[in-house]
Amino acid sequence: MKNINNIEVKGKHNKPIVTDVFYKETKKPKKIIIFCHGYKGFKDWGAWNILAETFANAGFFFIKFNFSHNGGTVDNPIDFPDLEAFGTNNYTKELDDLETVIDWISGNSDFKNEINLEAISLIGHSRGGGIVLLKANEDNRIKKVITLAGVCDFEKRTATIGDLEQWKKDGVKYVLNGRTKQQMPHFYQFYEDFIKNKERFNVKKATENLKISQLIIHGDADTSVLIEEAENLHKWNPKSEYQIIENANHVFNTSHPWKEKMGSKELEITVKFCVEFLK
Repeated sequence: MKNINNIEVKGKHNKPIVTDVFYKETKKPKKIIIFCHGYKGFKDWGAWNILAETFANAGFFFIKFNFSHNGGTVDNPIDFPDLEAFGTNNYTKELDDLETVIDWISGNSDFKNEINLEAISLIGHSRGGGIVLLKANEDNRIKKVITLAGVCDFEKRTATIGDLEQWKKDGVKYVLNGRTKQQMPHFYQFYEDFIKNKERFNVKKATENLKISQLIIHGDADTSVLIEEAENLHKWNPKSEYQIIENANHVFNTSHPWKEKMGSKELEITVKFCVEFLK
């Protein structure tokens, strides 16, 4: 198993996109998976490295990365040392970052014997699920898309965050990170960027327009993103495949840090569905 961590990919927004690749060196082209983390997430969260290894062992070329403004840095890609960057993140930057990663692997001669550029799939967790659906609808290089506990509506998560007038007046509002106890800033630009690009960020429209295979996976014990969101996605694209993971919470019963050698039972079932769908 070959695993290269913390590759600095130059982004469009003055911060590097810190990226990992996992694959078995076989000199044979492999299908590519690009994984997007969610809100308050990062590429090294919990069991995501085990997830990456499992896909690589199943014969895929697996890429995961930190969004450039997720709050991590090159020196510390885990957690959120750069809260200023976190506050200036928005959906436009995340879509740009994902496009940069697709461009980077597409033009990368280091891996040219290991990758099949005709078979790029996206997997997104939580908010990353919304991002991959938008990108899959925009970019015809993407051949399949998977959401894990994915969100179906960015508007209700953006326009209804507390008091808009107060947010505008203060220029920032804070959300407590329950795990790290940090007050995570959201600058008002996040709302402005959403309003300006509201049509582009319409997950429902993107899902209805999808011309490629879609897999929706959701736990029935998810209290962060309710299973109704998965049901909406499936309703908007009736051709999609839909798998409910019994007793699985928002992170498929894993946590951070994750000390086990394997993923949870629920994560393993999830990966199995993904591998079958992508093969």
